[in-house]
Amino acid sequence: MQSGSGSVEAVIRHSKKLENEMKEIGLKIKHHEDNFGFLKVEMNKLDGSISDIQVELGKYLSESGTGSENKESSNGQNEEETIQQILKCDKSAAGIYCQLKPQIARLPSLKNMMGIVALLGKVDDDNLSRILSNYLGRETMLAVVCKTHDGLEALEKYDKDGFIDKSSGLHGLGASMGRPLNDRFVVICVQNLSPYAGEFIADDPEKRLSIKKPRYLNDEVPSGFLGFAVNMINIDSANLYCVTSTGHGLRETLFYKLFSRLQVYKTRADMLQALPVITDGAVSLDGGIIKSDGVSFLGERDVEIKFPKSSGRSNLPENYFSTERQMKELKWKRERFFEDLQREQGLLDHAKLNFETKKREFIKFLEDSSSYVSALISVLILFTTWAMIRRRCGED
Repeated sequence: MQSGSGSVEAVIRHSKKLENEMKEIGLKIKHHEDNFGFLKVEMNKLDGSISDIQVELGKYLSESGTGSENKESSNGQNEEETIQQILKCDKSAAGIYCQLKPQIARLPSLKNMMGIVALLGKVDDDNLSRILSNYLGRETMLAVVCKTHDGLEALEKYDKDGFIDKSSGLHGLGASMGRPLNDRFVVICVQNLSPYAGEFIADDPEKRLSIKKPRYLNDEVPSGFLGFAVNMINIDSANLYCVTSTGHGLRETLFYKLFSRLQVYKTRADMLQALPVITDGAVSLDGGIIKSDGVSFLGERDVEIKFPKSSGRSNLPENYFSTERQMKELKWKRERFFEDLQREQGLLDHAKLNFETKKREFIKFLEDSSSYVSALISVLILFTTWAMIRRRCGED
C-alpha cells in the first residue's frame, strides 16, 4: 500500500511538473506576442512618418523645379557613359551586375549588393574624376560592394571539393544570360570595414568628415590644397546615412577605406611643394599621384572607367537635405524594427511549437496515468477487501 501510495504521488508530481512547464511556455508566448504587437505599432508609426516626409520632399522638388527633366540632364548621360564602359568588361562581375541589376534587386540572396564602386560616388570635376579613378585603379573601380558578410557569401558558392559552383550566385546569373564570369573580382563588404572614428562637419548635408587641413609649422595651409578626396566624392542620399546596421553611411566606411586622408592639390608643383605635410598620399588635378608609402606615378594614362559627374542640386532649399536625412534615418529605424519583428515572429512560432509538443505530452501522460491509477486503485480495493476478510476470519 505504501508502494502504491508512492506511485500515485509520483504521478501527481510529474503531472504538476508538466503543468508548470506549460505555464512557463505560455508566459513566453505572451511575452513574444506583446513584443510583436509593440513592434508592429511602431512600424506603422514610422510608415506614416515616412509617407508624410515623402510628400514634403515632393513639394520641395516641385517648388524648386528639380524634377525628372533635371535628373535626366544631370545624371543620365555621364552615368550612362560609365555604365557603358563597365558593360564592355563583358566577363566581369561589374559588367554582369550592370546588365542584370533589375533581376538582382528581386533575388533575396543577392539583394544585399549595393552596386559597383564606380557608380556609388560622383564628382563635380572631370579632372578630379579621372585622377581619383586612376588612383584607385581599374580593379577597385569595378569592385562589387555589398552590405553584409551574408551578401558576400551569396555572390559565390562552392561544391564539396572546393571548386566554384558556376550555377549559383553571380556566376549562375552571368551564365544564364550568356555572360560567363571568368575574371577574378574584388568584393568589399561595408559591414566589415572599420568606420571613420572622428567628427563630422557640423550641419553639413553631405555628412563630410571633419579632418584637419595639412599645415606647415607656421600654421599655413599648403598652396593649391583643394581638400580631402573622401570629402570630394558626392554620395547619393540613399547611401549617405545609415547604410550599416550600426548607422554608418558610405562616406565614413567605403570611401574612407578607399581614400583615407588622401589630399587633393591643384597642380603637381603644389603637391610636390607640400610633401612635408603629406601623410596618406596626394593627387593633383593635372595627373600627379603620390601614394602614402612614398611611391609616385609619372606619365599619362587613359582612364576609361571614371566616376560620373555629380547632379546639380544647388537650387534645392537647405531644408530639403535635413528632411531627406530625416527620412533616411526613419527608413533605417524601420529596417531595424522589421528585423526585430522577424526575430520575435520566429521566437513566437518556436514557443507555440514547444507549447503544442508539451500539451500533447501532458495529454498522453494523463491518459496513461489515468488507466494506471485506476488499475492501482482496483488492486488497493482488492487488497483492502482481502485484508478485512482475513481479519474477520481471524476473529471468528
